[in-house]
Amino acid sequence: MWRMFATHIMKYIITVLFTGFIFLSYLSFSQISQDSINTYISSIENHRKGKNIKLMYTESTPLKPDQKKTFKGLNYFPANINYQLEATLIIEEEPEIVKFRTSTERSPEYIKYGKVIFTLNGKEYSLFAYQSKKLVEVKKENNDLFVPFRDETSKDETYGGGRYVDCEIPKEGNKIILDFNKAYNPYCAYNPTYSCVIPPEENRLPIRIEAGEKIYEKH
Repeated sequence: MWRMFATHIMKYIITVLFTGFIFLSYLSFSQISQDSINTYISSIENHRKGKNIKLMYTESTPLKPDQKKTFKGLNYFPANINYQLEATLIIEEEPEIVKFRTSTERSPEYIKYGKVIFTLNGKEYSLFAYQSKKLVEVKKENNDLFVPFRDETSKDETYGGGRYVDCEIPKEGNKIILDFNKAYNPYCAYNPTYSCVIPPEENRLPIRIEAGEKIYEKH
């Protein structure tokens, strides 16, 4: 009888300890996840502050002197870690050279490097990534990818001419980070004298990308 009672007590103690361990592990995991989210949001906010400083104080700023007088910073969607996406890069076997339309008569040439495939809210979408032909000729080991796009927020909430996202070619494998929280406006969104690439029709997304930079004029 005593052995049976002791066995039941031990099973109960083990169950309680195991449940407590799982619960504490869950709390720890949740805390780490929240810390990661907070760190990420902080990094996005710092990135945006840095751009405000660049627009205000560097010689290369597109802002005119009268714009600087009233400039209080760019307008953004709140940082949302769900828009930082791991995407798959499918490299073009025979990359073609394409000429982009711009806001002026300029027609810069870009290399159609590959397709970026990502999942957002349970659905799969894709955008094409490009490299500036001119920059590649100057710097052959260029790992930068240029992803111009338009979405369902374009014109009403974000710049009608489209926005841009920059990515990097992975050193290994085919996974890249596509972070729409860093989506930015071309310079002609602030100053129409600049010549800016217009995203091609194949890079129009049929969804709202509520992340990144909003329309400058409505700030």
